[in-house]
Amino acid sequence: MAIVKPFKGIRPPRNLVEEIESRPYDVLSSEEARQEAGNNEKSLYHIIKPEINFEPGTSEYDPRVYEEAARQFSKFLDKGWLVQDDKEQYYIYAQTASLPANGNQPKTQYGIVVGAYSGDYQKGIIKKHELTRADKEEDRMKHIRVNDANIEPVFFAYPDNAVLLKLLDRYAHCEPEYDFTAPIDGFRHQFWCVSDDNDIKVITEEFAKMPALYIADGHHRSAAAALVGAEKARQNPHHRGDEEYNYFMAVCFPASQLTILDYNRVIKDLNGLTDEEFLSALQEHFNVAHKGTAEYRPQELHEFSLYLRGEWYSLKAKAGTYDDNDPIGVLDVSISSNLILDKILGITDLRRDKRIDFVGGLRGLGELKRRVDSGEMKTALALYPVTMQQIMDIADSGKIMPPKATWFEPKLRSGLVIHKLS
Repeated sequence: MAIVKPFKGIRPPRNLVEEIESRPYDVLSSEEARQEAGNNEKSLYHIIKPEINFEPGTSEYDPRVYEEAARQFSKFLDKGWLVQDDKEQYYIYAQTASLPANGNQPKTQYGIVVGAYSGDYQKGIIKKHELTRADKEEDRMKHIRVNDANIEPVFFAYPDNAVLLKLLDRYAHCEPEYDFTAPIDGFRHQFWCVSDDNDIKVITEEFAKMPALYIADGHHRSAAAALVGAEKARQNPHHRGDEEYNYFMAVCFPASQLTILDYNRVIKDLNGLTDEEFLSALQEHFNVAHKGTAEYRPQELHEFSLYLRGEWYSLKAKAGTYDDNDPIGVLDVSISSNLILDKILGITDLRRDKRIDFVGGLRGLGELKRRVDSGEMKTALALYPVTMQQIMDIADSGKIMPPKATWFEPKLRSGLVIHKLS
């Protein structure tokens, strides 16, 4: 059963939150962070992208950069830009976004910010669906160690729970601690503190009934946080198991509220084939239908949209080309990788092959069209989004999803609350 606890969050005063909050460290480049921070010395980028405090081109892995993160964190605390709460509590974080997947209508998802138990990650109660890389884990471990804190949360999903949904609805009708619209994407972010002892008890008890939590986004941060927790336990001769370092910060959302967008592919060449030869090769495993010049989006699982030479095509996988009983093989990312990218185009390593790139669905089909029409890419492939149920099924089976399969939106904003490990 899942173990969570409240914690004494470190947060901005209400009047400073919009100066401090930022996008997550891994969704923008160092130069983009430098530009977004500008002359704002209170921007969280000074802590999570501290290379911006050095000359352009400084590696984010330079030892000086980690030291700078700690220096900046101390500075924020000393100046009162970040203040620790007096009481251990939970927090509620709501995001409202208008996305194509929801008909561009506003949709709100309500997450509970908890201290998640590192031991649950080690035991597989906190379930993952992606592989992690040791170098990225080490980078996040260094950042956690030097700050002795989880500066940014990870993003979890949990099976819908009626008691928690009722509690979330009650808080949604109260005045939030923070309420702002982020300038980059126009999404609304709201934040409440859950300090009522009974509500704290309810949250702890309801999570304890859950057989699993699911990492939606933040696999490297989760792995790093669990490893640092285990490291600190080994180093403490008086380790009891209830120390703060045994927990890391996660925002947990009901699975049904989450939106997963399509994660699409753009390809540089046709592996020596002509356009006609490529379209002909596709017909072995797909029913190919010409759709004209208007943007065409896949309408269902196992249908793909292809953009080639200024026109759109529907590709519907033929019966027998996938196995509905295989949680990995049934995925459209697997079907497209096996039958198009690998079999026809010779692209076998999605992580490293320079002939392919990936475009998150928030940027729309227009971005696929632009990159092909510009001549940068030869063709584009749009996929139907993975479902949260598919992710949970794969995590439950102990298997790993193919690379570049999920794109969650909206992303969590960083800087609303921080979890100190001691």
